[in-house]
Formats: sequence, structure tokens, C-alpha cells
Amino acid sequence: MLRLGPFAAAVARCQPAGPSLGPLCLAGSRGSFARSWLPAGNCGALSRQVRAAAGGEWVPVLKTPKGTRDHSPAQVALRDRLLSAVVSCFKRHGAAAIDTPALELREMLVGKYGEGSKLIYELQDQGGELLALRYDLTVPFARYLAMNKITNMKRYHVAKVYRRDNPATTRGRYREFYQCDFDIAGQFDPMIPDAECLKIVHEILSDLQLGDFVIKVNDRRILNGVFVVCGVPESKFIPACSTVDKLDKMPWEEVRSEMVGEKGLSPEAADRIGEYVQLRGGLDLIERLLQDPKLSQNKLAKEGLGDMKLLFEYLTLFGITEKISFDLSLARGLDYYTGVIFEAVLLQQDNEHKEELVNVGSVAGGGRYDGLVGMFDPKGRKVPCVGVSIGIERIFSILEQRLEAEMLYKKDPKLLKQLQYCEDTGIPLAAIVGEQELADGVVKLRDVATRQEVDIPREKLIDEIRRRLEP
Repeated sequence: MLRLGPFAAAVARCQPAGPSLGPLCLAGSRGSFARSWLPAGNCGALSRQVRAAAGGEWVPVLKTPKGTRDHSPAQVALRDRLLSAVVSCFKRHGAAAIDTPALELREMLVGKYGEGSKLIYELQDQGGELLALRYDLTVPFARYLAMNKITNMKRYHVAKVYRRDNPATTRGRYREFYQCDFDIAGQFDPMIPDAECLKIVHEILSDLQLGDFVIKVNDRRILNGVFVVCGVPESKFIPACSTVDKLDKMPWEEVRSEMVGEKGLSPEAADRIGEYVQLRGGLDLIERLLQDPKLSQNKLAKEGLGDMKLLFEYLTLFGITEKISFDLSLARGLDYYTGVIFEAVLLQQDNEHKEELVNVGSVAGGGRYDGLVGMFDPKGRKVPCVGVSIGIERIFSILEQRLEAEMLYKKDPKLLKQLQYCEDTGIPLAAIVGEQELADGVVKLRDVATRQEVDIPREKLIDEIRRRLEP
């Protein structure tokens, strides 16, 4: 006969009579584990009985909920420096901070995010109200404007948001994460606020020195015009939008297959859409589409292309068009966008095709949402708005990985690999100290870009580095 210890014996005594078996329940105490088939829902009761019968303390599994994380002091310090850089840029552009509750009435959020609405964290009836955790900072801002009857404001907001998403923590994708938003609300001359938002994205990504990047721009009116001239029913605009938005992650053949197989578009309509959404360029492409015999006859598309041309003229004055790409595949799936939309992505060199740059992740996004405030106003009064959200968690993950690489000391590191790392990450200078340099009292300073090296006396090293790094 098998002899049971006190914990296992307690589990055995908790077994219910009869053949009805539910899911497997695992319980453990003081390092030992027992397994028992129990009717569904009895795990909690078992743990209480086992704890009492075995005389042990119940030991919970210590972990944060899926898609969340703790931050150490060093991580908080890094995040604070990052947030400080972003907020400084917002303030330079005249924005004032606001704050809103993490909880919103459920009705305020549902129906504003397209397919994203299924990711809202909804809460049970609490004190007579159906609540939800905020999904982003844009909808609460629109509610704030309508509630306080504000028609003109430039604001920023840094706070946590919550999404019942499938987390990918290695890529900075969590269920609880910070957003950093900058928005301009009010009636202004066309495209000036939109251009300022793009200028802010350019400033922040340049200042943070994350590497090469591109800011994609499009206009929902242009995209809707494309759908009209390609024969897509209006009821399928939003599903088609969400599929087109996947073109940066999937080849056109897969996107087309989803359009036809899942979204119900005809093969002919999908093929016509493909002729447009694979186009990207600048002012030259805008001019070409303004002459397109089909698009030029569509009122929405013509308005969108006219504003896009004006936007590029402002961006030319700002001197940032080399980082801007008019990309007709950009859709951004949120329902509330009404005009210009944009998204910034980091680029890196393709290992297989050295001359090509590939997208390694979105780090900012936004657009115009002129109708959102009116959805909250009792009289439907609209307040034109445009804004951008900086993907602070994604940027934090990149900087965190770089910091770990900087501090990674290996046994017998190869000099060539270290120099290659400097080239890959944009480090401008490398200081090399070997036996000969120690004997001579010098440091070999290498210009990483030109690969030129020069011996510098140790006492003059700091001054030389400062001189070379001066703007």
C-alpha cells in the first residue's frame, strides 16, 4: 500500500464521491505538490481544506499578471529620462499637461476603436455604473473637451492605458503601458497643426538617436476614395482598412487573400485596390494621383490629396521631407480618424540585401479626428483635432536592450566584434587601450565612421573627445 504524506492525504480526503471529473487542479505546500481530479470550480475549496488539513501555509505563485511588469530602480531612472526628453519637446511646442481617470464609463469607449474595441478591459457593474479601463488617451481627451465645453487647446498627457491584447513583451507590447500624447484641438488653417505633429515626431526620434526612421503619412479620405473607385461597398470600408494596414507585415498576396476570403471583397475589387495601396513616394506621387482619371473624380480623395500636397509644402519648409513617405498602404484601424494619418517606424539594414532597409517596429502614430468630440457633445458640436502618440514602451525596450549591450562584458572579447557593434549602433568614437598603449601612456582613439585611428595622451583624452563631439 502506498503511504501518503500529510499533504497528499489531505488531498485524498477532499476527493468528492462519484465519477464526475472536472479539470485538473494542482496544489502545493512547503515544496510538495499533489494532483487531484475535481469538479470544476473546486480548486479554491481544495486549497483551503488542504491548507487546514496539512497544517501548512498556502504558497502562491509569485508573478505579475500576464502582459505587465515590475520596474527596477535602474529601469525607472531610464524611463524617467526618456519621458523627460519627450515631455520637454511637447512643452517646447506650447502644450500644457492634463490628467484623466484610468476608469471611464464603458459607453464612452465602446464603438470608438473598430476591431480594437474587443480589447477593452470591461469591468462589472460597480456602484451602478458599467466601467472600463481606458484603452488610449485620445478618447478621454475628446470626452474632456466636450464635457468642459473647450474648443481650443494644445495639450499633452502621459499616463498608463490598458488593452486585453496578446502581449509580446520582447517587442515592448504589454497589456498595461504608458502612452505619451500630444494633441491640438481647435479651428486653424489647414495642415498647420498636422505639420507640427509630424515635426514633433521628427524632433523626438532625432534627439533620441534610435537609428534610421521613416514617418509614413496617408489620409483616410484618400483611402476611402480608393475603396469607392475600386468598387468596395461602404459597409466594408472599415474591414478593408484593417486588412490594408497589414501590408507592412504581410506580402500583398496574403493581404489580397484575406480581403477576398475573410472580408468578402470581390477578387476584381481586391486587384484594383492593390494597384493603389502598394504606391509610396512624395510630392511627385501626390501630383500623379491628382491627375488619376478615377481618383480625381472622387470628392473625398481629391480633398485628401489637396491637403496632402499642402502638408508636404509645410514639411518642406520644416526641412524634414527626407524622412517622410506618402504611403497609401497606411490605414491605422481606429474608427475615429477622419483625415491625415501617420506612423513612424524604425528601419535597419536587411542582412540578406545590404542595400535595403526593413521596418523593425512602429514607435509613434496619430492623425486627425475631427468628429470624435462631437460624439460626446449633446448638441453634436464638433471640435477639429489632430494628435500623435509616442510609443514610449517600444522605445524603452530598445534603449533598455542597448544599455544591456553596453554593459555586457565577455571573456576574451574580440576587438573586431566590438568595433562592428560600434558601427551598427552609431557610436561615433571608440577608445582602445592595449599593452602598448598602457606602456606609452596613450589611448588609441578610433573614428568609427572613417576607421581612422590616432594616439592621444591620456591626460588630453577628455578634451579631444569633447572637441570631436562638438556640434
